[in-house]
Amino acid sequence: MTAASATETVEAVFRIESARIIAGVARIVRDVGIAEELAQDALVAALERWPESGVPDRPGAWLMATAKHRAIDLVRRKETYARKLAEVGRAMEDVPPPEPADADDIDDDLLRLIFTACHPVLSPQARIALTLRLLGGLTTEEIARAFLTSEPTVAQRIVRAKRTLAKAQVPFEVPYGSERAARLSSVLEVIYLIFNEGYSATAGDDLVRPALCEDALRLARVLAGLTPKEPEVHGLVSLLEFQASRIAARTGPDGEPVLLADQNRSKWNRMLIRRGIEALQHAGHGPYSVQAAIAACHAQAIRYEDTDWTTIAALYGRLMTLTPSPVVQLNRAVAVAMSQGPEAGLQLVDALTDEPALKDYHLLPSVRGDLLERLGRREEARAEFERAASLTRNARERELLMERAASQGRGGA
Repeated sequence: MTAASATETVEAVFRIESARIIAGVARIVRDVGIAEELAQDALVAALERWPESGVPDRPGAWLMATAKHRAIDLVRRKETYARKLAEVGRAMEDVPPPEPADADDIDDDLLRLIFTACHPVLSPQARIALTLRLLGGLTTEEIARAFLTSEPTVAQRIVRAKRTLAKAQVPFEVPYGSERAARLSSVLEVIYLIFNEGYSATAGDDLVRPALCEDALRLARVLAGLTPKEPEVHGLVSLLEFQASRIAARTGPDGEPVLLADQNRSKWNRMLIRRGIEALQHAGHGPYSVQAAIAACHAQAIRYEDTDWTTIAALYGRLMTLTPSPVVQLNRAVAVAMSQGPEAGLQLVDALTDEPALKDYHLLPSVRGDLLERLGRREEARAEFERAASLTRNARERELLMERAASQGRGGA
């Protein structure tokens, strides 16, 4: 094997195994920052040795063993080793095996890492950056590019997040009871936010960033495998599967947005839709589960005209009781407009125009423009589309909205 191919293999294996390695080491050192450094040390060791010795039969186990041995050496060098030994008991007395005898041990460590990276003591931005770094295996540069943030800013967020966790002495454990419910909601929120940024980018030149969606969906699937009895986790997985199934149809050949009504549904990924349906069967009645049920209505409609908007409106009503927000009200207004007519929807939208939370939300004038267009009030519609275009930070959305505004003057489209 050439040095180049060995290096490629090392990097590929580390990308896949890094989260498990960091999780396994964090169980020993009780610090995710130090755990990541030791995992990186194992990567460097592999880059030095594998080109000469060849790739081992079980490269992931080799990396795990190397990182764990270094972790134990580090702990034993500490002057406070005796105190640490008393704290963690005999688990630290013996050298852990190169790879846990039971795969569930790895899963337990991974679950601890997920809950630690998404701890509420961190800001949402810090949770996202740390989660993508530790669990998504993304580099600082990749995270910065995905969220259109400078690399130094992302690096600072990650460093501060690790320091905050250490300073707050956040335990490396899976919480239980009411604390677990609160922490689980934080984990789900982070995964949801990562997916949404990939599904409909808030800024930049691209409407969709599929890689971010893939990372979020993979994290959600992992979490569902680790917490099979949590209905809302399955609800989130179902929602993301359904949403991901439409990604290929959301943009045209040049990356331009394609509205739901105009999408070629033959491009929708049927396998992901089936996975969404399966996950929905294990979902509950929480916010993500209700959103998954809404997505299922769209996914199961063969044509746009076949969409069950009455059911969707009712589901948004249910969502309002769970997580009341102006955005949910706006989405319900769209469903009401489709089921009862644009005038009924416009009345609901007009009631939101003075809502402070939607003051700079570009989808409010966008929806209002669409309803005014359907009512034949084209001049008003044009003004709304122009306002929506001025508010969005996404270049592709801005182009589409300006085209819709121009079409009102032409009396077409």
